[in-house]
Amino acid sequence: MAEPQPVLRIEDLRKNFGALVVTDGVTLDVRPGELHAVIGPNGAGKTTLINQISGFLTPESGRIALDGRDITALPVHARAGLGLARTFQITSILPGFSALENVALAVQGRTGSSFQFFGRASGEADLNDAARKALQEVGLGDREQVPAGELSHGEKRALELAIALAMTPKLLLLDEPMAGTGREEAERLVALLARLKGKFAMILVEHDMTAVFALADRISVLIYGRILASGTPDEVRGDAAVTAAYLGDELE
Repeated sequence: MAEPQPVLRIEDLRKNFGALVVTDGVTLDVRPGELHAVIGPNGAGKTTLINQISGFLTPESGRIALDGRDITALPVHARAGLGLARTFQITSILPGFSALENVALAVQGRTGSSFQFFGRASGEADLNDAARKALQEVGLGDREQVPAGELSHGEKRALELAIALAMTPKLLLLDEPMAGTGREEAERLVALLARLKGKFAMILVEHDMTAVFALADRISVLIYGRILASGTPDEVRGDAAVTAAYLGDELE
């Protein structure tokens, strides 16, 4: 039986900053329901790759396809409208708005509701219902009225996930979701992502190797802008070149 079409297909992607080659012929795909981790040392080009997938950077050459559609030249908002959602290394929420209002804004962006940015969401039952569902899915159902700025760091990360989920994504880009979290918060986020696995295709960029090997279906190792190896967690862990270039220190 033929394999299903990848949700994401990247072909020979290249990005330069002046003379510095940051993405050097990257080719990879993400299958339906798969969590595909991208790992590598600082400076390997992981966030630059995510920025190209999400539309914040334009590659010099190569192709990015979402559900078979070429999105290489599309702007960020158009990609979001096609089902691409992203979280960031640095938490990006509206601290003065409640958790519920933060997610309701995302729902508004998807549905085109009449909700006004500086208004309150109390009069928008449909927005609130969808936002509450997303908050419950990430374990923040009892924190909906708390100002986002008063949430713990781990809760803010979970809120970002709720905002992304409210976009009903086909592909979820997770850029270092564990960054800045303590061990207990990181474990809760790993458990949350494990519950979400299979519902969406996901790319996970992460330095926490415990999280990566607990969650990933496949792993691609990025070194100096190139994919050094790609395979199952066991295949990557057993790859001598990967161990020598990166994992030897990370797994000690």
